[in-house]
Amino acid sequence: MTRRVVFNQKGGVGKTTLLCNLAAIAAARGRRTLVIDLDAQCNASQYLLSSDGRQAEAGSADFFEATLTRGRRSGGLGDYVTPTPFDNLSVMAAHPDLEALRVKLEAKHKIYKLRQSLEQLEDFDAIFIDTPPALNFYSQSALIAADRCLVPFDCDDFARQALYSLFDNIHEIQDDHNPDLVIDGIVVNQFQPRARLPARMLEELRAEGHPLIDTRITASVKVRESHDASVPLIHYAPKHKVTEQLVALYERLD
Repeated sequence: MTRRVVFNQKGGVGKTTLLCNLAAIAAARGRRTLVIDLDAQCNASQYLLSSDGRQAEAGSADFFEATLTRGRRSGGLGDYVTPTPFDNLSVMAAHPDLEALRVKLEAKHKIYKLRQSLEQLEDFDAIFIDTPPALNFYSQSALIAADRCLVPFDCDDFARQALYSLFDNIHEIQDDHNPDLVIDGIVVNQFQPRARLPARMLEELRAEGHPLIDTRITASVKVRESHDASVPLIHYAPKHKVTEQLVALYERLD
């Protein structure tokens, strides 16, 4: 079972879109796939559940809240999972209550609970963990629980400056908590191939030794249409160029 977190401390880099579409491709290829949504904005949950109006009865907030009650077992992760409308794809949905729970979880040192539960999970072949765009309890829990980390990047100068602290934080997690965590690399998202700045920035990052993945995901209106329909691109537009790029990225990572 692979456990992959798609992580960047900067918002707006397309992290959730990338994660949900990679998960949908894994599921479409027959792998029993789970998305764990740890972001209180709930974007991954809405993307994967809303096409037929279904609601999650329980999710990640319920899982973590149960760990706070002495003498109460949180149960296996399977107790908090909701099937999506797409074959082989389930989600442990987020809830806005995650934000209020965060301080309590930090105070009670529950940082290893997600990893411990995933180690006992046998119902899935692939796990994808979505995190908030910040280094907090939930993103640290995900990095500790994962065995792979994919870093999305959108060729913005602010995103470039954030890369340095991001890798420092990932390396600290590796040193202190999870030496088995492997960095897949940096995937360029929302790429504009005709613009000069992105090409120059990528050359500079490669010269600095950053682990850039050759597959790039170009910007497209189809991505927004997919969001609006709550249907991942592998189902919404399977022959589109961006979908083919996502499939190529999945195959590169698999």
